[in-house]
Amino acid sequence: MSTAVYERIRNNPKFDELIAKRSRFAWTLTAVVLGIYFIFIMVVAFSPKLLATPIWAGGTASIAWPIGAGMILLFWLMTGLYVRRANSEFDDINSEIIKGAIE
Repeated sequence: MSTAVYERIRNNPKFDELIAKRSRFAWTLTAVVLGIYFIFIMVVAFSPKLLATPIWAGGTASIAWPIGAGMILLFWLMTGLYVRRANSEFDDINSEIIKGAIE
């Protein structure tokens, strides 16, 4: 692409909208992941006996492994949410920007 096309893309108000929406969404998901992980690590550091609680009376499996597995599953789902939004809303805006710049 030529420099003129890049300039038209950059000067398009939808480009700034796309950057703002994508950044806000990514930072929100990042804050959620880091917050949950930080809380989990703080529980590990300051209250490990809480995570050592058996799932059932007399059992050897603690509640830590389903909590950890749940966190991993949640983080995968959040990644899927980002991909879904990126492939729909963000790609639609991107296509509009490119179409407007080429015309």
